[in-house]
Amino acid sequence: MKTRRIISGLVLVITFMTTSVALAQKEKTVNVGGAPMYPSKNIIENAVNSKDHTTLVAAVKAAGLVETLQGKGPFTVFAPTNAAFDKLPKGTVETLLKPENLKTLQTILTYHVVAGKMNAADIVKAIKAGKGKAILTTVSGGTLTAWMKGNDVYLTDENGNSSKVTIADVNQSNGVIHVVDTVVLPKS
Repeated sequence: MKTRRIISGLVLVITFMTTSVALAQKEKTVNVGGAPMYPSKNIIENAVNSKDHTTLVAAVKAAGLVETLQGKGPFTVFAPTNAAFDKLPKGTVETLLKPENLKTLQTILTYHVVAGKMNAADIVKAIKAGKGKAILTTVSGGTLTAWMKGNDVYLTDENGNSSKVTIADVNQSNGVIHVVDTVVLPKS
């Protein structure tokens, strides 16, 4: 009897592992922060697995935006890495995570989101149509200016600061993520 339970348990583990491997092989994943990002999962389900986005995930949770980013969308998210948050003045992230700064945190995070799904080709097409610049309206109501330097796409915020897209087209079930190297900030 004990042997049968062990064998049944092993069969379940092997079945789970085989299913996971088959899913990864079936879906075109992109590795971000050491983890595969599955197009069949939503933005939050994928982001929580990226070791490069722990600050962003903590901020999204503190801002109460998890449910929104798990929603239908579609969304285009310019996702700053932990290193991008580290570029902010010392103490900025800790201050933003305080409950009394909820509205400011929400504004900054939604400034990194554009309604609709814009993959890299769509952004490049908009830049070319705009003769070198594309104005993207963010969910917070602000604007980002997309432009190119060589083959790289950059965003300039309303304060004139630039951020480079380091990983493009991380497809999600409810949109797309483009990883960026600097936090962009709306005009205050």
